[in-house]
Amino acid sequence: MIGMMSCKQRAAEVVVNQDSLAHCASQLPARFGSHSSADSSLVSSNQADHEGMVWIEGGTFLMGAQDQEGRADEYPSHQVKVKSFWMDITEVTNADFQQFVDATGYITTAEKAPDWNELKKQLPPGTPKPPDSLLVAASLVFVKQPAGSGLGDPSIWWTWKKGANWRHPQGPGSDIKGKEKFPVVHVSWDDAMAYCKWSGKRLPTEAEWEFAAKARKEAKYPWGNQDIEDQRPKANTWQGSFPSFNTGWDGFDNVAPVKSFQANAFGLYDMAGNVWEWCADWYQHDYYKKLGPTTAENPAGPKSSLDPDEPTVPKKVVRGGSFLCNASYCKGYRVSSRMKTATDTGLEHTGFRCVAD
Repeated sequence: MIGMMSCKQRAAEVVVNQDSLAHCASQLPARFGSHSSADSSLVSSNQADHEGMVWIEGGTFLMGAQDQEGRADEYPSHQVKVKSFWMDITEVTNADFQQFVDATGYITTAEKAPDWNELKKQLPPGTPKPPDSLLVAASLVFVKQPAGSGLGDPSIWWTWKKGANWRHPQGPGSDIKGKEKFPVVHVSWDDAMAYCKWSGKRLPTEAEWEFAAKARKEAKYPWGNQDIEDQRPKANTWQGSFPSFNTGWDGFDNVAPVKSFQANAFGLYDMAGNVWEWCADWYQHDYYKKLGPTTAENPAGPKSSLDPDEPTVPKKVVRGGSFLCNASYCKGYRVSSRMKTATDTGLEHTGFRCVAD
C-alpha cells in the first residue's frame, strides 16, 4: 500500500487470512477470541422443541460438485447415506437468539475483546502485540467499494467495526428493532454451538446440510438448475456490479427476513443466499478425497481442521452462500459450495440453523 497505514490497518494485516478459495469472505482478519461455548450450564434440560422444524427422511445421495463449477475442495463427488433428522425451516432469527440471551445472559464473541494470549498462538512467533486500543469488542462489517475496485482482494470489502455485533449489525447507531424475523448475524461458531446446546438441538453436519438443500434433487441449486437471475428472484444474493453497486432486483440490498423466498421441496427456506450457515464439521481441504470409494454413512467430517493456507487457525465449514454472493466471483449459493471460517469469527453475513435427532 502506498503512503502511511493506520494502526488499525497494520493490525489487520498482522492477522489477515490468506484464503486460497475466492469467495466473499476470503483474506479476512480473523478474531482469535476465546472459545467459551462449551459451558455446560447452557445445556437445556428439555428435549428439542420441533416447532418450526421439518422432519427429513434420510437417504443416500451424491455429495460434492458434479460439474465444472466447483472449487477444488468440492471434489470428488461421493456417495453418502444420512439418517433421518429434524431441521429448522429457517435460519435462527434475531427473535430466537434474543430469547436465548434473555434466558442465559450469554455474551457473544463479538461483544468481548479479543484475547491476545489466544491470538498470538495462531500468529508467527515474535509478532508484536497490537495496541490495546485495537483489541476491542468488534466484528466484521461489509463496506461497498468505489466502482472499478475489482475483485482481487476481498479483504478490502470488510472492516473491523468497534461495537458491531448481533444487536448492532452495522455497528453503533444500527439496531435490530423491527428486524425480529431477520436471521441473527455476527455469530461465531462458538455462539451457534451455545444456542444449540441451550435449545436441545445441534448444528447440522455438512452432509446433512447438503442432503437437505438438495431435497432429493440432483441439481446445482435448491430450486433446480435454472440460473439464479432467470425470470423471478429465487434467493437473496447480489445483483449488479460487486462490490460497488447492488441493483436490489431481488428486493433486498442486505440481509432479508426469513421466508422472503420460496422454500425448497423439503419446505426449507434460504438454503441459498441470505446468510452463510455454520455446520458442525471441521474444515479440511482434501477431506472428500480421503473418504474412499465406499458409501460414507452419516459422516461427521474430519477429526480436526486443516487449511494449508492457515494451518494454525481452526476452521469450520459454512454453507449456503449469502446476500453478497454474485456469479462474477462467488456462486456460494450452489448446493455443493463450501466455505471455511475461523470458529471465533463472526461476520455480517454469517448465521446458522439447527437440527435435532
